[in-house]
Amino acid sequence: MAKSTDSETLSKHIRDSLRDDILSGRWAPGEKLQLSVLSKHYETSSTVIREALTRLVGDRLVLLKPNRGFFVPTLSLSELKDINELRCRSEEFGIGLAIERGDLAWESELIAAHHTLERTPYRESTSDAQLTEAWNRAHQAFHAKLLEACGVPVLIDLCSTLSDLSQLYGRWAGTATRFTKRDIAQEHRDILAAALQRDAKRASRLIREHYEITLNAILKSGIDDGAGQHGKAPAKV
Repeated sequence: MAKSTDSETLSKHIRDSLRDDILSGRWAPGEKLQLSVLSKHYETSSTVIREALTRLVGDRLVLLKPNRGFFVPTLSLSELKDINELRCRSEEFGIGLAIERGDLAWESELIAAHHTLERTPYRESTSDAQLTEAWNRAHQAFHAKLLEACGVPVLIDLCSTLSDLSQLYGRWAGTATRFTKRDIAQEHRDILAAALQRDAKRASRLIREHYEITLNAILKSGIDDGAGQHGKAPAKV
C-alpha cells in the first residue's frame, strides 16, 4: 500500500509540475514535449512522464498526435473567443448556485482568498512586466473559491479546465492588457461585494465583464491569429 501511495504522490507531483510549466510558458505553443528530455529535467522515468502527459491530454493542456508524440497546443483567436464564452456562461451559472447554497464558512474563506489576492504583487519588476506566478495562483484560487459552494463537481472541474486553457493565451493578455485603463483590483472587490451581498445577477454580470475586458484587449491589439503558433510562449491570464 505504501509503494502505491508513493507512486501516486510522485505521479501527481510530476503532473502538477508539468502543468505549471506549460502554463508559465516554458515551452512555446506547438512545441514537441520530448519524453527523454522531460525525464531528465524532472529526474524521473519516462513512464511517469508519459502518464502525466496523458492525464494532461485529458485536461487539453497537452496535444497527443498519433505516431508523433506529445505537443503543447497551438493557439488561435477564434478558439480563445469560444473558450471565453464558455467560461463566462459556466461561471455565471456556477456563481448563481454558489450564492444560493454558500454558507458563512464559504463567505469567510472567500474573503480570505480575496485578501491574499489583494496583498500579492501583481506584475514582475522586469521590462516585460509579466504577471507574477504568485498573483496568478491567488487569482485562480479566488475565482475557484467563488464557485466552490455551488456543490457541482463536474461544473467546478470544467471551470478549472477553462481557466487553465485561458492561461495559454496569457502572453497576448500580458502585452495587450498592460495598457488598458482598468482597475483589476477594483473589479475583484466588486465581484466579492456582489457575492457577499448575495446578488447573483450582479455577480454574474461582473464576472463576464471581468473576463471580456481581457478578451477585448487581446482582440483589439491587432495580434496575428497565428502568433500563438510561431510567436512567443504564453504566460498567464
